[in-house]
Order: sequence, then C-alpha cells, then structure tokens
Amino acid sequence: MQKSEFEIESYGTTIYGITILPAEIRGSVVLVHGFGEHSGRYLENVVPMLTENGMAVYLYDNFGHGRSGGKRGHCPSYEALMDLLETIIEKAQNEFPKLPIFLYGHSMGGNLVLNYVLRRENVINGVIASSPYLRLAFDPPKWKMVIGKLLLHVFPSITMPSGLDSKGISRIPEEVGKYMADSLIHDLVSPMFSFPIIEAGEWAIANASLLKLQTLLLHGTGDPIIDYKGTEEFHKNSNKTTLKLFESGYHELHYDLCKATLLQTIGNWLRGLL
Repeated sequence: MQKSEFEIESYGTTIYGITILPAEIRGSVVLVHGFGEHSGRYLENVVPMLTENGMAVYLYDNFGHGRSGGKRGHCPSYEALMDLLETIIEKAQNEFPKLPIFLYGHSMGGNLVLNYVLRRENVINGVIASSPYLRLAFDPPKWKMVIGKLLLHVFPSITMPSGLDSKGISRIPEEVGKYMADSLIHDLVSPMFSFPIIEAGEWAIANASLLKLQTLLLHGTGDPIIDYKGTEEFHKNSNKTTLKLFESGYHELHYDLCKATLLQTIGNWLRGLL
C-alpha cells in the first residue's frame, strides 16, 4: 500500500489531501468526511477495507476542516463544496481513466456525494453514504435558527458552536474519548455551512427518484445526530438504493460496535459492482 499527500487550491484556499494506492488497483473511491472532523479518521478502519478490495482511495479535508485552510467551520458556498468534490473526482479520473470511480461520504459527506450525483453530470459508477446528513435527529433551538438565517444574509462567515453531542458518535466510550482528544476536530459552524447543507438534505430526499446510480445507504437506528428516517425516506423515493440499517447503531458506524459488519457490508457491495 502506497500513501502520498497532495495539496490543491480551491476558491483561494489550500486543500489538503491523501492518496492511498493498493498493490493491485481495480477502481477508485473518493471519500468525503463529515462535519467538524477530517479525512485522517478514515485511515484506521475504512481505508484498509477499501484497499483490500482493490480501491485507490482519494481523501481530502474540506474547507475549514482538518489540515486544509479556511476559517474553521466555514465554506465559501454549497457550490464551492460541489466544485471541490468535482476537482478531486477529476484527479482520480485523470490518474486512472479506465477504472470505475465510486463516491463514499459520511454524514455531511453523505449529503455532498448524494447531491453531487443528483445535481451534476458525472462519471461515477456507484455511491456509498453512511449516516448521510439529510435531516437532523434533533430540533435546534428556534432562536438559533432565526438568528442564523438572518446572519446568513448579513454575516455568513460568523461561526458558533454547533451544539452536537460528541457522545452520539459511538457506543464505545474509548472512541468518544479519542474523538474529543483529536486536535483537528472542531465544533464550529457558520450559517453558510449549516443552512445550505440542511436545505440540500431535504432537496435530496424530495428528488431521490432522479438517482441513476446504484447507491448503498447505511445508517444506525440509534443515531442521535442524524435522523435515520430521513435516509429511509430517501430510500423509499428511489429505485436505485440498497438500505442497510444497524439496530441501535450510533452516528459513526465505522467506530461503533457494528463496525465489522459495516465494513463487510460495504466490501461485499463493492465487489458486486466490480
């Protein structure tokens, strides 16, 4: 397995990325992390499973996340998120033009990969979305929503604590502890990052019938951060999806009690399309 780092410029921001190549390459996966975290959190469990299945993996830290530049928790726009994802896809396509390309997105990343294939012409062969951020599992305080929507138009880059409970990522206390101790993880969000994501999640649910690609949806029924019923609704609105629910699973299934079953499910699905 060969690992290399890269940097690209997008919207005036330096974006950090990693490429990991297996000995024998059968396809490529562009992996998009969740909000507040970073690509490095997928190196332990998810990436080894993908490379064992012959996947070249392209990871990157989004605007304002991890080792990438930009104000923490802020992005230029939702279109900028789409454009950055497209740039990474083009990198994978240019390096392995004859091989299939898959998208893998977790939480916010799930929102982005699903919206990308719904909204844009693409060369993607399949999509994996784990705990996709289509609908929150809780109602934010009304005052916070009102002020946030106002600030979206007058001060879109201002950041505030997201209010997400870190304990909701896993039923394993040690994993929660590692998450909270990770210096690259943040709890800040701007109106420009939060409201377009929320709107895009609802749009994706309503337009899931437009999906043209085989898509694997994975969600835990105990997720206290993102509502698994939103994922169920997306599944019901499409004839291209396979839905796997994990009973009582929390938000980060790849760090939860069911991680072995999760990784096996993804590997089996990928092999079925290669």
